[in-house]
Amino acid sequence: MSKELAMSNGTQIPLELLAPAGNSDIGKAAVDHGADAVYIGAPRFGARANAGNSLEDIAGLIDYAHLFNVRVYLALNTLLSDREIPEAVSIITHAHQAGIDGLILQDTGLLEQELPPVPLIASTQMNNATPEKVRFLEDLGFSRVILARELSLADIRSIRERTTVELESFVHGALCVCYSGQCYMSQATSGRSGNRGVCAQPCRLPYTLSDGKGREVVSRKHLLSLKDLNLVGHLKDLADAGITSFKIEGRYKDAAYVKNVTAAYRKALDRLIEADPSYRRQSSGTVRLHFEPDLARTFNRGYTSYFLLEPEGTGHQAAMDSPKSVGAMVGNISRMEKNGFRVKGETLHNGDGLCFVSTSGELQGFRVEKVDNGLVIPSDMKGLSTGLTLFRNHDHDFLKQLDKASAKRTLSVSLVFSQTADAVHLSAVDEDGFEASVSLPATFEPARQPEKVHDQIKSQLTSTGNTIFTVSSIDLATDAPGFLPLSLLNSLRRSVLAELEAARRKGYVPRKRMEPSGPPPVYPKKNLDYRANVFNRFARSFYEKHGATVLEEAMETGLPPEGRVLMTTRYCIRRELGACLKNPAQRTKLQGPLTLSDGKRRFELRFDCHVCRMQVLLDRK
Repeated sequence: MSKELAMSNGTQIPLELLAPAGNSDIGKAAVDHGADAVYIGAPRFGARANAGNSLEDIAGLIDYAHLFNVRVYLALNTLLSDREIPEAVSIITHAHQAGIDGLILQDTGLLEQELPPVPLIASTQMNNATPEKVRFLEDLGFSRVILARELSLADIRSIRERTTVELESFVHGALCVCYSGQCYMSQATSGRSGNRGVCAQPCRLPYTLSDGKGREVVSRKHLLSLKDLNLVGHLKDLADAGITSFKIEGRYKDAAYVKNVTAAYRKALDRLIEADPSYRRQSSGTVRLHFEPDLARTFNRGYTSYFLLEPEGTGHQAAMDSPKSVGAMVGNISRMEKNGFRVKGETLHNGDGLCFVSTSGELQGFRVEKVDNGLVIPSDMKGLSTGLTLFRNHDHDFLKQLDKASAKRTLSVSLVFSQTADAVHLSAVDEDGFEASVSLPATFEPARQPEKVHDQIKSQLTSTGNTIFTVSSIDLATDAPGFLPLSLLNSLRRSVLAELEAARRKGYVPRKRMEPSGPPPVYPKKNLDYRANVFNRFARSFYEKHGATVLEEAMETGLPPEGRVLMTTRYCIRRELGACLKNPAQRTKLQGPLTLSDGKRRFELRFDCHVCRMQVLLDRK
């Protein structure tokens, strides 16, 4: 639904903060820190092969998340062989029985199977970058499409204007330099397919760039390694363009990372919703943080908004010195001493990890062994000098905070207490309108001090402890309460809250899959080569059914990679190095053709400046 349509009919658009879950415990932490939904890897066949989870653990996460109306999506988004399709269908079926809210998939062969009626989500691995592709997926019955990371706000608006399907966008985390689902570099160089969930990340390796005369222009730099995405300051821009789900990357990230990033985006999204009445939260409950989230204090390679704000991207996008976390700048060394140094800037602590860019352009690091009255004693003095800029990529004190119980999420509940001659009664209504009531037998005499008993009843009934509820109001519907044992009041409270929790579980309503109407839609491209990723006979049948001709099967079937496009990217090495061919003042700085070398292989670079695209091809030589 567009914002204009929502405003015209008086409805609110639900906005979803979607967090990663490397495992069920991290998923529950994401819920506690404000996620409206989480996505978790299936036991097999996820785009992060080492982030698989058992169906039992997934079911436990679903049970907890649904208490807060938080959705759980299953990531099963790799290419599948003919032999693997039945197992994948079995996993999907069992996950549906466990209550999964959506299935993130890449392989179109699954669409030829009898799947349970779980909502379908088109993975970004399907290369969802044009209105035509997104409209095709909508007509197939997909409930949501995860857009390519490379899209600008104008691109997103164009898709929104021509489609009605839910749109999801990455807002934070690691960036693939290539369009997702279109990268074959790992497969070509190591036999490990990114489309099969085992990417070797060749984009994070060092390369040497040579010009048309064979001269080395840049030696052993991480020329294809991008900074991390950070769009926390652009959530309103994205929402107004049509995004309703804001996705944090990171199924390989630890709990501390997920807690911090989820909390930071929760606060930002809440500010947006509070300021704009056309939006509302997707899930229920109130999050109380026990720390101040800070995106600079968690894993990052430096941040970029990538191509969101303009077609050619914004600023420097690559992290050429290192693919590792740099963290936040803490200051410059003001003075070197015999056993350490002093720094002008942020306060440092024992156990901090610091790093710096050496004179050779490499990232080096060390541990802070001790801070003694302002003197920083490092584990290694090598490379340190006065004036050197230091970054903190391991914030010891901050991570200690996140190791503890760093947030609590609760649902507000209103209570009404009453008594009769032989019983006490407690009813509860929570913020979503779920109700529960309990009566327990009780005999008592009128209290000598009614006000004191009033206070005692309120105190005991509002002490919800470690439950998921917080009492927002309590009504004592009695003028002359009798004296009651504390154990009875506690039992009454526990019983009604347990009944209320059971009512929420029973009352959760999962969404159903959208059923396509009309004739099968026509695929927006007629002739398909290896980049269509056809890895099984069912995928071939799918494309043929929708009017396309499969000329080549997937690269993973054993196609020779030499001379083929291994990457297509909007990131441009020329532009990054100040040698953009569209800029008259820069175009002569690098004479082509340009090549990359990893020491074993050479890769040709091609530039399509009309649409600002760079391609990486494996040299035939």
